[in-house]
Amino acid sequence: MPQIFPKKANALPLLSIGGALVGGVLLIFLVWYYFSPEFTVVGYQPEQPVPYSHQLHAGQLGMDCRYCHNWVENSKHANVPPTQTCMNCHNQIKTQSPKLVEVRESWAKDQPIEWVKVHHLPDYAHFSHAAHVKSGVGCETCHGRIDKMGEEGVYQAEPLSMGWCLECHRQPELYLRPNEEVTTMGYVQPADFVDRNLERIRAEGIQPPTNCSACHY
Repeated sequence: MPQIFPKKANALPLLSIGGALVGGVLLIFLVWYYFSPEFTVVGYQPEQPVPYSHQLHAGQLGMDCRYCHNWVENSKHANVPPTQTCMNCHNQIKTQSPKLVEVRESWAKDQPIEWVKVHHLPDYAHFSHAAHVKSGVGCETCHGRIDKMGEEGVYQAEPLSMGWCLECHRQPELYLRPNEEVTTMGYVQPADFVDRNLERIRAEGIQPPTNCSACHY
């Protein structure tokens, strides 16, 4: 019986297997890269019920983050301010502004404003704002330049992924700042900041954990 396929066809199974392996590895890489938080959550910017401008309040007016988020130094959560905090100023300033209708109604009805959460962490990940703030981690390190985010709302500036967190935990001397500068936006580290941070780490015994059980339990 004459041979139907040429001898070079014998290489097709090997080429098919090789192609499948290469394609599989490439697919895994693409999923790992493009499905990472850098692509799936960075830039997330939900519409909020009130067009609140951090650019105005934290930027132009220079309000300290802790005036509104006053739990950050003592709690693992950075609280969303109650309407009372808004009305401390707005019962006298821009009292008839149409942009503040939701705020005034919230105050009159004694019902909270339904702000939309921007930064989400998995339920299996533990994070404490207090522990980080007290150690000198600046607000902008995780949340970006909040003072430049206008009425369109806050967006997620960093991935908040495990790998991203571990970068800081492994080399905290590259990220810490004096506690009095924690809320400063656009903070510029001094030339000797690494040496200063290393001294602080030794003096205060700052040891960011890198073991799994530190954040997952």
